[in-house]
Amino acid sequence: MENRITKLFNIKYPIIQGGMVWCSGWRLASAVSNHGGLGLLGAGSMHPETLVEHIHKMKQATDKPWGINVPLLYPEIDRLIEIIINKGVKIVFTSAGSPKKWTPLLKSHGITVVHVISSAVFAKKCEEAGVDAVVAEGFEAGGHNGREETTTLTLIPNVVEATTLPVIAAGGIASGKSMAAVMALGAEGVQIGTLFAVATESSAHPAFKQRVLNTDEGGTMLALKKLAPTRLIKNEFFEQVKALEDAGADAAQLTQLLGKGRAKKGIFEGDMVEGELEIGQIASMLHKEQTVAEMMKNLITDFNDTMKRFENVKM
Repeated sequence: MENRITKLFNIKYPIIQGGMVWCSGWRLASAVSNHGGLGLLGAGSMHPETLVEHIHKMKQATDKPWGINVPLLYPEIDRLIEIIINKGVKIVFTSAGSPKKWTPLLKSHGITVVHVISSAVFAKKCEEAGVDAVVAEGFEAGGHNGREETTTLTLIPNVVEATTLPVIAAGGIASGKSMAAVMALGAEGVQIGTLFAVATESSAHPAFKQRVLNTDEGGTMLALKKLAPTRLIKNEFFEQVKALEDAGADAAQLTQLLGKGRAKKGIFEGDMVEGELEIGQIASMLHKEQTVAEMMKNLITDFNDTMKRFENVKM
């Protein structure tokens, strides 16, 4: 496939691996890039020194395009941006903040910039800020989510209508069929998180991967809305959050419960009881761990088979 997304990143397939905290190290990102997609390092869970290490290993592991996801609310954002520029990173996906502050600097160093959004209003602001593309992430997605709670099926056509930028769809995408669906709505690429979170190459703890694979329909829920809305697996920690929220807890009380390192405890260290288990709704459709090579092959085959079924379909 050749479109604005494949041309923008110089990749074979318009498939981007989400830069997920505690999952997206150099092994996962390089594997996706080596199999025709765009791998992203998840800088949100990396100390600056750790990011430098992963950048060096990425350069050794692949000669294909790759990038870094940077949450703009990261405490040491200045250091991360400096590292990205100094190490010659060519592609940056920004999220969780306004792209206006950093986009001009990044682009002045020849870096392609993409921003993650959850509404058509923010898509327009991204275009004004000068980004090269947007990721439109629907309510189904795992981890931090938009306050608007707009589903992918509704969000994508709204964003496509609101901006001239290339649109990458995210949220609830883990098959070739869902890729075909969002492209029918006007997206030119997809960003996939949950599926790649359970890949063999993902740095997530085996216990977390298995819990994701065992998640049934309805097994996730959006929580922490007074802080930053986050989709979580319903475990003991989630039930503590829900009880506080149902009792009318304020942001300070939720912050105290959340503490520090909850996502690391769950996703990276494998604490299925007290950990914050961030994952998307599409987890209920995943049943076995696979390598990135297997996942990419299945995605492409399923997409092509889906498109063939519609070749002669008319009303």
